Amino acid sequence: MVEIVFLIPFITGILAFFLSRNYGRALLVLTGVVHLVMSIFLWALRPSAMFPDYFAISPEGLLSLVVISLLFFLISIYCTSYLNAAEIHSEKMFIGCMLLFLSTMTMVTLSDHIMVMWIAIEATTLASAPLIYTHRTAASLEATWKYVLICSVGIAMALLGSVLITVSMDAGKVDALVSFSALTQVATRLDPLWLKAGFVFILVGYGTKMGLAPMHTWLPDAHSEAPSPASALLSGVLLNCAYLGIFKTNKIMFAAGLGDFSGMILMIFGLISILAAATYILKQTEYKRLLAYSSIENMGIIAFGTGVGGIGAYGAMICLIHHSLIKSSLFLTSGNILLGFGCKIIENIGELVTRMPRTFVSFFGGFVAISGFPPFGIFVGELLIIIGAFRAGYFIGAAIFMLSICVIFAGFANQIMKISFDESRTTHRIHATMNMIWPQYALLLTSVILSIWIPETLYRTILDAVTSIGGGI
Repeated sequence: MVEIVFLIPFITGILAFFLSRNYGRALLVLTGVVHLVMSIFLWALRPSAMFPDYFAISPEGLLSLVVISLLFFLISIYCTSYLNAAEIHSEKMFIGCMLLFLSTMTMVTLSDHIMVMWIAIEATTLASAPLIYTHRTAASLEATWKYVLICSVGIAMALLGSVLITVSMDAGKVDALVSFSALTQVATRLDPLWLKAGFVFILVGYGTKMGLAPMHTWLPDAHSEAPSPASALLSGVLLNCAYLGIFKTNKIMFAAGLGDFSGMILMIFGLISILAAATYILKQTEYKRLLAYSSIENMGIIAFGTGVGGIGAYGAMICLIHHSLIKSSLFLTSGNILLGFGCKIIENIGELVTRMPRTFVSFFGGFVAISGFPPFGIFVGELLIIIGAFRAGYFIGAAIFMLSICVIFAGFANQIMKISFDESRTTHRIHATMNMIWPQYALLLTSVILSIWIPETLYRTILDAVTSIGGGI
């Protein structure tokens, strides 16, 4: 039953390459609805997989799956109007790849075998690369090749890391399935030296796909050149999938008593990513690249919180959920701005508050949310991470963390104010339809609701996920 959730979008994705435009759009939305219903079904009933050696339901996987499903459903609604206004060279290719992208990301969330996880994450690269090249310009071609090459090198390193973990089994004379759940149970018997080496390679490999600095160089170009619905999936969902590979490996490290080793490395990469984002955000001239560097910052925050452990790990999971909701909303809104003004340069855009007031509400609301203002969940997550860092005695790391996010806020706010209130140098062209407005509102509203009230089942699932790495409230 579990496998059907990623098989359905795979089948509909293949069909989309042969359907006309109207049928393709209907199939996109229909698949989004079915996928959301089935994801809720998995959440409620927790059925067994047909191939339990390869696929299984885990708390962290369920969280990512439901977020993916909700985002894709809302993005599919957005696409029904976006595709009328955007210049898409091959709508069949776009819709087909969007559905295949959904299939591969779903497969990541349900993978339990360490090599199936690697295959699924590599498949997300192949499915999403054509989306980046949708506009078929020189810049999009360069961004696509950079994405494929850099991520492929990263994935190759993750493959080596996966092999090293299997070597740790041989060195420790462990006979078990090469799955995350099985390896976690026998982690104390694995050879620690090979296990450490495997974790480092997996962190660097999947960290490349996650957008951790200094392996992040593909991300700004890819997010900037991809159509906004694809950018929303790349930032809001794909980065989470890469994080899942790191998180599941970190569970093995913690079970083996090596949590301090993996946690310190995660904190270092997290702080480097936040510092890199702070440096580049101050000088950004394009708003989509600005949002891309904000994603690098948030991935750094999540990595840092995971490494801190304790209440910080819980805060990292909160940030993971809310970043997906908010950043997807911002990228969809950036699509409205690009269609409305026909330009990505910040200096040429202004008066958003008067020219596109409904878009302004979601854009400015998204900025407030991603900057960590209450009542949005990013505020709660960052606060818990800071508390966790102080509790664990990481005072210098906490100071760098707080200083960096303050610098990022200042740079972000400066650019958002220009777009919102400065005089525009570009003629406004079109107004966004309601289907291009309410999905962003729904995403922001969901973030607000989850910030104020977390359902018990969601709270327990988050707690189950972070408890495996020593996290909790």
